[in-house]
Amino acid sequence: MARVTVKQASLVELADRGMTPEEISANINTSTGTVRAQLTRVQRKVRSGDFSPPPLPIERAASRRRIYLAGFDVFRTNAVEYGRYLADLCASFGVDGIYPLDASVPNGMSPSDRAARIYRSNIEAIRACDIVMANVDDFRGPGEADSGTAFEIGFAAALQKDVWAYTTNEGTVLDRVPSRLTSHGEVCERGFLVEDFGLSKNLMIACSARIVTGDVGACLTEIATKYGMGSTPSPYRQAGESEIRSTG
Repeated sequence: MARVTVKQASLVELADRGMTPEEISANINTSTGTVRAQLTRVQRKVRSGDFSPPPLPIERAASRRRIYLAGFDVFRTNAVEYGRYLADLCASFGVDGIYPLDASVPNGMSPSDRAARIYRSNIEAIRACDIVMANVDDFRGPGEADSGTAFEIGFAAALQKDVWAYTTNEGTVLDRVPSRLTSHGEVCERGFLVEDFGLSKNLMIACSARIVTGDVGACLTEIATKYGMGSTPSPYRQAGESEIRSTG
């Protein structure tokens, strides 16, 4: 018996989405009788072992990698819009981007209760993801990533998740932190030693994450290469990206 055709496989996929033969026929501009006949042929091929049905949409969704999008981007004035940009960019690589602000927080909660709710939601999201990808650009001071992001990197590392990070900062920590040479070594303006391991970030981040020099797109490209993921053009990557990134 001949193997299933591409057309028949397409019909099965539409049927898996819950479409009736009548709806399928309208969708592909083919008579209902033809659709029913093709589906019957596919059923015969399944019974004879000549065809394994494609995975259901829910099965395909379950097999997609999930990436937790850590970083100080949640403090942008356009944080929600930027989160959509990141999610869209992830989708163009065939993965699901999970943004910290995706979790809803009920109205009427006290500030402390809201903070606790956000903390628990982010912890649960990290647990549910396969990869944590963090923006570790200098935040509220040269050489220092956002402290919340640093915590999330550490938590993910403790869970043995794959952790990736990206930074557009050039040079090492010592290059960026204002300091002066003393008999004890390089000391910052507040009188503390500046670590000098030739790393772009604090060693606890640099040694627990694969750091990519570049923006989020560069990091996703490296991840895609590592895991054999594909990439398709995203509308945000083609237009409007600079405007979204520069705001906030």
